[in-house]
Amino acid sequence: MDHKNRKPVSGGTYLGHKNHASGGSAHSRPFAARKFNSVSTPGASAPSRFSKPHTGGYKGHGSTGSHGDRPTSGGYKGSASHGKPSYSRGGFSGGRGGGSRGGGRGGFNASFRDISKFVKKAVITEQSEVFVHEHKFVDFLIDERLKKNIVTKGYITPTPIQDKIIPHILRGSDVVGIANTGTGKTAAFLIPLIDKILKKPQEKVIIVVPTRELAIQIEQEFKGFSPSLPLWATCCVGGASMGAQIAGLSRKNTNVVIGTPGRLKDLIERSKIRLNEFGTIVLDEADRMLDMGFIADIKFMVAKMPPTKHTLFFSATMSRDIEQLISTFLKNPVRISVKTQDTSNRIDQDIVRVPAGKEKNAVLYELLARPGFDKVIIFGKTKHGVERLAQTLVSRGFKAESIHGNKSHGQRQKALKFFKEHHVNILVATDVAARGLDISGVSHVINYDLPATYDDYVHRIGRTGRANKTGKALTFV
Repeated sequence: MDHKNRKPVSGGTYLGHKNHASGGSAHSRPFAARKFNSVSTPGASAPSRFSKPHTGGYKGHGSTGSHGDRPTSGGYKGSASHGKPSYSRGGFSGGRGGGSRGGGRGGFNASFRDISKFVKKAVITEQSEVFVHEHKFVDFLIDERLKKNIVTKGYITPTPIQDKIIPHILRGSDVVGIANTGTGKTAAFLIPLIDKILKKPQEKVIIVVPTRELAIQIEQEFKGFSPSLPLWATCCVGGASMGAQIAGLSRKNTNVVIGTPGRLKDLIERSKIRLNEFGTIVLDEADRMLDMGFIADIKFMVAKMPPTKHTLFFSATMSRDIEQLISTFLKNPVRISVKTQDTSNRIDQDIVRVPAGKEKNAVLYELLARPGFDKVIIFGKTKHGVERLAQTLVSRGFKAESIHGNKSHGQRQKALKFFKEHHVNILVATDVAARGLDISGVSHVINYDLPATYDDYVHRIGRTGRANKTGKALTFV
């Protein structure tokens, strides 16, 4: 069945904007700042009607109210038809599945309750502070062969993080880079480190990242900057051939090792990686590694390196725990922050309600059949749920692949290749794909299941709205 010929959605309800799928220009105010008037669609229950305001918000009423009629104290309390979700204290307490099921139908995780964070109209015409570049790539004091490769890749003007941080890395300073996802930080550390190796061929660099997808992406970026140069990188991640990685590490001109903490630690314990030979370490996506429980592995690796080492530390967020890591691992670092806001102005963010009596899957099918859903990443909570959803989509005639922890390294790379090369236009993923993937042209990110934290939400939706293009992020609630 050709899903492109299906009828437009008739059951799901966008709450943030009208004419969302067709790029309507209706303005959307922040969710918590406006009356809650859902757009009625065929198959949906009649919208709630609000009585006079109570302290701190509105109390909704309608047929078969849920959870009582007490005044709210911080938000809207909806109680239209039986089983509809209700909003209280600025957050979401679940209908149709219960508020205790984070990521399930109709439920928020206890730590993630502000639904207004999911609603934001893309702004592509507003005037923002103009960043004044100090450099062009040709201005950097780097090897001419590297400059030629940079030009060949089409790089002319550095991004803000590249412009600010490359000179400090070239001078050998420890650095802390705080930047949003998709800001070009991979090139910000690869370019000066490649130059460092060209000028000092015995130099070895280890780059530690939280996920195999990010490790592979960095390896590909490295190859893009280093064709014809006398240096090599080996990617060491779980799920891939240990023998091939050991062979790569044994190459004489392997100056760069990129990997995930678990596999790197395994190779170190097997004496295949001798960290006393490495003078530089990059800790990328440090906040994510902290969240994933890799801190002990990182401390293990850092302790085995020479006391005088060059440390580059990158994170999207700055917490007390991150500050403690910085004080432990770095010496008098230069701090560079180009983080402006959590999410890009180019991402149109909205929520989708599942009407009472309608299946969540059915709403998703109808959304995907709408015009404009050309290249979509759908995020689910569990490995089994993601795989089941992908198979169901395929059975309904959609072109879909899945990526999750139960798939082998080869299967995951194949799925990503198919998605990147447009053999499929839907990728269903767990949060393993939320960080590090740089796939051009993603039109929509759909949070089919709620993320565990707001940081996870930010990284999920950061897969769209890249390279100065607009994108859309939809979250089922």
